[in-house]
Amino acid sequence: MRFEQPKTVNDAVSLLADADGLTRVLAGGTDVLVQLRLGMVEPDLVVDIKAIPGMRDITEENGGFTIGAAVSGAELGEHAKLVAAYPGVVEGMELVGSTQVQGRATLTGNLCNASPAADSVPAMIAADAIATIAGPDGPREVPVADIAIGPGKTSLKKGEIITSFHLPARPANASDAYLRFIPRTEMDIAVASAAVNLTLKEGKVVAAKIVLGAVAPTAVTVPAAADAIIGTALDDASLDAMAKACEAACNPITDKRGTIEFRTKTAGTLAKRAAKIAFARAGGKS
Repeated sequence: MRFEQPKTVNDAVSLLADADGLTRVLAGGTDVLVQLRLGMVEPDLVVDIKAIPGMRDITEENGGFTIGAAVSGAELGEHAKLVAAYPGVVEGMELVGSTQVQGRATLTGNLCNASPAADSVPAMIAADAIATIAGPDGPREVPVADIAIGPGKTSLKKGEIITSFHLPARPANASDAYLRFIPRTEMDIAVASAAVNLTLKEGKVVAAKIVLGAVAPTAVTVPAAADAIIGTALDDASLDAMAKACEAACNPITDKRGTIEFRTKTAGTLAKRAAKIAFARAGGKS
């Protein structure tokens, strides 16, 4: 196995594009290193991107935020303005692993590992996050929703790497929330999860996005659930309609951690609870 630590994005892209065999990109390493130790993968080339300028930076841009690909969960949680603007995105990432893991794990790794149960992904999609990708054909911007295309599979092409994420500027009275259900009290993966992003005007929802995790091969955006609560102040009837729309969008599996029926019902319940939290954070009155 060959290990490289390039100092520029172009060098990283060239290494990956020219490589024969299996390659892996190392940002935090909390997935890649575990896979290596367990013998799950034997890459011919590992490219560590942490030394590339900008990969560890969080930058405020036009009211939004650009987050470098190697920014850790701990660093996200320490950025007060980001936490205030996007608490749901941060709390999703902060649920990944232990305190020690938080010092290394990244949004990029959590996304590119392409687990249906990835905790940071639903909230990023709900926030309309955009990934900036560098590759042999030049840079391109892609919605986070379009990166994972199946369990363990992404839409990234050979030689491409994510260099950053952009979260857009917040309008007034807007916020988000993320919740998951796990069998244990901590350090487990979601059986079902929900992210809700809301914008309010005069105490009512005027824009919404609801995204579910761990109930399909990839995170699921549910427009019908958003439609159910737009124009309301989250009364019980609208929340129940939202939950039913979420349940209808689920396509989970049964395994040792949860049945299809349990995951489906839980997703709707979590969406209702997350919506209430996001509503309160955005300044809504229940």
